[in-house]
Amino acid sequence: MIFKNIQEDIRAFQERDPAAKGPLAIFFTYPGFHAVVWHRLAHWFWGHKLFFIARLVSNFARWVTLIEIHPGAEIGKRLVIDHGGGVVIGETAVIGDDVTIYHQVTLGGVAPSVDSDAQRGQKRHPTVEDSVIIGCGAAVLGPITVGRESRVGANAVVTKDVPPGVTAVGNPAQVVLPKDKERAKAFQAYGTPTDGQDPVMQTIENLRSQINVLLDRVNDLETEKSAALAARDDETDGDARPRAASAGDA
Repeated sequence: MIFKNIQEDIRAFQERDPAAKGPLAIFFTYPGFHAVVWHRLAHWFWGHKLFFIARLVSNFARWVTLIEIHPGAEIGKRLVIDHGGGVVIGETAVIGDDVTIYHQVTLGGVAPSVDSDAQRGQKRHPTVEDSVIIGCGAAVLGPITVGRESRVGANAVVTKDVPPGVTAVGNPAQVVLPKDKERAKAFQAYGTPTDGQDPVMQTIENLRSQINVLLDRVNDLETEKSAALAARDDETDGDARPRAASAGDA
């Protein structure tokens, strides 16, 4: 079983990392792969209530790989941690199958540490469902769910549930609906759409265009008003001249 998982992990790196030159290179030189293997051992000790040994193993893995995975975290099959430095995965995090995580990603909690007693045994960290991609620098915080086949863009800060099959970008993260749902299911490096736009910038552009339309309308109304006033003045002058002439004849 262990060897089967290792083979699947190596195959996953080969499929999702174009820089992978072969199984031996992955096995001996990829810190993301090493972190996953060490975590499976630490998680086994954690599950058998050997908490101190589990923490020793996870701390050694952190020292070697610069990737911190709490031994209590639940990780599915074929997890790929690409590059890996700075990744932090909390105790109650749950990660599904075929997930890809890039460097500097945090799957963390949001509750203050002063409530540590009340937090024990509570779900504090995210659930990441199958086939999710989380881009570098992203922070997914709290007991939220990132839906199946969704994407979290680089440097996004996610504090609310992400529906399946969409992309979340920005800080705070906003959901972007994919233009092509079938294409969106394909592997997308760093989880960041290259053909989309930040929803915040999109909103600003929409507001800017609406303001331009309103300004054009105001200019038209001012022009119409000026023309109406000029026409009224001409009519007033035209009516006044004949009356003045009649008075002179009298």
